[in-house]
Amino acid sequence: MTSAQQPGRNCPLHYRYRPSDFAVPASSCCEVLYVVGGLYGNVQALHRVFDLFELERGDKRLVFNGDFHWFDIDASAFAQIQRAVLASDATRGNVETELAAPASDDGVDSGCGCAYPDWVGDAVVERSNRILARLRGTARALPGACRELAMLPMWRRINVGACRVAVVHGDAQSLSGWGFAQETLHEPVQQQIALRWFEQAQVDIFASSHTCLPVFQGFEERSRDGVATFAPLVLNNGAAGMPNLAGAREGLLTRIATRPFEGPQRRFRLQRGALHIDAIAIDYDDVAWQRSFLAQWPAGSDAHTSYWQRISAGTDHTIDDAMRVERTFIEAC
Repeated sequence: MTSAQQPGRNCPLHYRYRPSDFAVPASSCCEVLYVVGGLYGNVQALHRVFDLFELERGDKRLVFNGDFHWFDIDASAFAQIQRAVLASDATRGNVETELAAPASDDGVDSGCGCAYPDWVGDAVVERSNRILARLRGTARALPGACRELAMLPMWRRINVGACRVAVVHGDAQSLSGWGFAQETLHEPVQQQIALRWFEQAQVDIFASSHTCLPVFQGFEERSRDGVATFAPLVLNNGAAGMPNLAGAREGLLTRIATRPFEGPQRRFRLQRGALHIDAIAIDYDDVAWQRSFLAQWPAGSDAHTSYWQRISAGTDHTIDDAMRVERTFIEAC
């Protein structure tokens, strides 16, 4: 078995779609859009997301774009997150897809469904596969939970004002794709691939998650109907339920809106004409979250080994690492 065929590294056929699939009319329109990816079973972060969203005015939408489950092996936590997320707009990530369809349609053992790239070590992949197996036990014990997850779409098309947004979990070709990871977007070849995806998709923004670290990647200005109007953007919020930036233990969400954000939780921002784009901190109760995590995943467990350092101490990822847009449009807060 090659590395690409191993559970946790492979990408099943039923995860895939085409960039041209996004070249359709929006299913909804709004003035304020919250994209919340990678909640990872953090109930405290879930509550804080709703607190922040409640303060927004006007025509607004909240989308959980996958992997809202992960650490929540406690049945009550899993059920609470499922109820709240499914009452909002949601798409499924690889976690929800594997919970909903343990045996993939094409006979491939997907493990956790993460499609980890080569730079992620085998031990991490194996632990993730076992985390998914534990979580599957929780999901199967809750009547109807897996069936509800199976009904979720893999992506959504939403307009924010005149801006065309594709909300995905992974990238423009796969639910678990890494084409919008901060690591791959460093590469000029991947940037050119992403530009072709934008042309085929006929959207201005891809809002994604999946790869765990935030990146706002800008591209050269292009024409719409023969007029140069908008430079495409990849907006990857990293993780809503885990720390993202150095010196801060808080999640991040992506806010795309026709008016500026009014709270102190903005961590960095950019503006394109009348469009305001922000990385908003989900400043959840960190003490309560750590206590909840340890009750489910004590020292020595797979999730503790893989994630406790990040949960308790944060990352070394900086705003400069995350913001890759021409400086005239950037404001760090």
